[in-house]
Amino acid sequence: MRDDKLSIQSMEFAVEIINLVKQLKTKKESIISNQIGRSGTSIGANIREAQYAHGVADFISKLQIALKESNETGYWLELLFKTGYICDDTYKTLDSKCTSIRVMLISSINTAKKNNQLL
Repeated sequence: MRDDKLSIQSMEFAVEIINLVKQLKTKKESIISNQIGRSGTSIGANIREAQYAHGVADFISKLQIALKESNETGYWLELLFKTGYICDDTYKTLDSKCTSIRVMLISSINTAKKNNQLL
């Protein structure tokens, strides 16, 4: 198990997304729940893949995929909120966590790009 902040937060977020999907399935919602289940858990999976990247370019690419997935997850969260499937508190909590992960990903990508230029 990784103990860096990004890995920990993305794993915790994935667990929360899986629990959200379980709740949505009890409400007979399957279209968005399938989408958010894939994108929300893909964030951490791509971060994990980046840890064994084949060089800096591969590392950056994996983090960029995770960033895209986190942006997509934010979209699905907003859609769930606007359609009444999740309440305001749930939306704000999950969106804040998703945004925090995005900020860390952007910072990590920028740092990796900067460090790659120094090589």
